Amino acid sequence: MQMPEPDRGAIARREEIAAALRAIVPGEGVIVDEDERRPYESDGLSAYQTLPLLVVLPETVEQVSQVLRYCFENGIKVVPRGAGTSLSGGALPLEDGVLLGLGKFNRILEVDYDNRCARVQPGVTNLAITKAVEADGFYYAPDPSSQIACSIGGNVAENSGGVHCLKYGLTTNNLLGVQIVTIDGEVIEIGGKHLDSEAYDLLGVMTGSEGLLGVVTEVTVRLLRTPETARAVLLGFETSEAAGDCVAKIIGAGIIPGGMEMMDKPAIHAAEDFVRAGYPLDVEALLIVELDGPTQEVDYLIDRVREIADGCGAVSQRVSESEEERLTFWAGRKAAFPAVGRISPDYYCMDGTIPRHQLPKVLTRMNELSSQYGLRVANVFHAGDGNLHPLILYDANNPGELEKAEDFGSDILKLCVEVGGVLTGEHGVGVEKRDLMGTMFSEADLQQQQRLKCAFDPGGLLNPGKVFPTLHRCAELGRMHIHKGQMPFPDIPRF
Repeated sequence: MQMPEPDRGAIARREEIAAALRAIVPGEGVIVDEDERRPYESDGLSAYQTLPLLVVLPETVEQVSQVLRYCFENGIKVVPRGAGTSLSGGALPLEDGVLLGLGKFNRILEVDYDNRCARVQPGVTNLAITKAVEADGFYYAPDPSSQIACSIGGNVAENSGGVHCLKYGLTTNNLLGVQIVTIDGEVIEIGGKHLDSEAYDLLGVMTGSEGLLGVVTEVTVRLLRTPETARAVLLGFETSEAAGDCVAKIIGAGIIPGGMEMMDKPAIHAAEDFVRAGYPLDVEALLIVELDGPTQEVDYLIDRVREIADGCGAVSQRVSESEEERLTFWAGRKAAFPAVGRISPDYYCMDGTIPRHQLPKVLTRMNELSSQYGLRVANVFHAGDGNLHPLILYDANNPGELEKAEDFGSDILKLCVEVGGVLTGEHGVGVEKRDLMGTMFSEADLQQQQRLKCAFDPGGLLNPGKVFPTLHRCAELGRMHIHKGQMPFPDIPRF
């Protein structure tokens, strides 16, 4: 994995840059000492590590604006960072770049029940939004497994999902507005307290843009009423193929569960040892299917799902009989990643998406790849929407094993594209999948995507080295004519 050649001039000017940024963010807001920069050297993809040039921790939008304007005027690269939980290297620092940490933007600014939305700063954790409103019968639907730690700004950057995204959608389906700061320091409002905006879908463009287009400084999210009832059923199967068939038949019957997750035997055992959720240990695959809504409807759908599971050869069934038991079922699934960390020195968490009907084929091929590479794999899936999270187990202390794990992961992602899927469902491209973008997009596709980046960031200063396998100068690509040659957001309020 190659990153752009560092700018030695910027590195030589570290103290000069630090002094300029301290004038903008006083006190302890600029970190230069090597040991103090060390905690920022990687994100959740910890196999890759780089010390940033320096770290700046602003506390106000005005400070973010001034920092970006200074970097723009002086040609200094900037890597935005939220909680650092990204699993694709999206927040991997640059040796010659400023790491812009937004951890101090951690306040819920407004809860508006009349419009069923909340305005929050980007450093607020995903789960904190629900915790702030649950006493009044509301919640925020997207729920990544890392929701106790991941920030809402990072969720916007990666378009994160979670176990309930099948019915309630990803971040993009629950986002109403964002405030962003462009690389030249302009503060722009996109969207607001309404379900849609006229003109260009700039909210859609920003969601999932991985820090390449602007820095998010405020987010307006949609709040939903807490369902009257929610119950979950554990379904055990003798084969992963049978479990995959059950997923297809549930969706085919017109049933849209609140969540539908699948785990294979290694993941089941790891999660059960870790959480004691009551998972059956004598099955090869486990489905967790949750139904929510009015009590009568939920009870009826639970019976329908159990009938379908029987027809697919389910060998065990268990329905939650209390809210505590339902949450326990989910606690095992949400703890699957740390649980697997107890059975292997290291693991590589993948993220790809496939058509649901291809699940049996993909599982069979992954087992063959596991034998080919001599590495075990534990599988957890957002089964309802085909988002796979294979966990490749390896030991980085053994020479060559990390490289084998990466090659194994690369083959899994190529397989996802081959069967009609995509490279990522919610973790983003970052550096992890950057060099695989050519398996999914033509060079013309990639150049058009870069033209969009050039419209926002003509100097290529925001999070360079991510997403695009080959970088082109904006002048070489030609101008993207979006609105009579003007900026792509001509009618948006600026502050």
